[in-house]
Amino acid sequence: MAEGEALAGERLTAFTRACGVDERGEASYEPLPGCQAYPAYVAWLALNASPADVVLALTANFSAWGGYCATIATALRERYGFTEEACAFFDFFAQPAPELDRLAVAAVEAALNAGRLDKERAHEYGRLLQHYEASFWSALSGVSP
Repeated sequence: MAEGEALAGERLTAFTRACGVDERGEASYEPLPGCQAYPAYVAWLALNASPADVVLALTANFSAWGGYCATIATALRERYGFTEEACAFFDFFAQPAPELDRLAVAAVEAALNAGRLDKERAHEYGRLLQHYEASFWSALSGVSP
């Protein structure tokens, strides 16, 4: 997953430039508090939760995230004329990731077979991820262009 995050991060500059944000604007950006809960919770999960429980919760969450990204990429192209390069970040996450899915299934199956998967806990993690992601989008919706 870290490799994918690094690749996605490389695609953000074209998006920010298409939005009219230059290097100075990037440097002066102040994070929105409502957008920080999701990544903070993912970091907490990485440090504190059982790996299999986290894999299950994140895999479910990524499915929803991929759908959001596909919708955003389409809207950016159709409504705002953004280029392929400017939409590459969203396109990256909108694409299926069969290898990542295969690894997730194998990890969950191994944990199930070893009795190390807490389905209720994984469900709780997934539910909280969805709420923190909704907080992210809600915080963005309050931003004036």
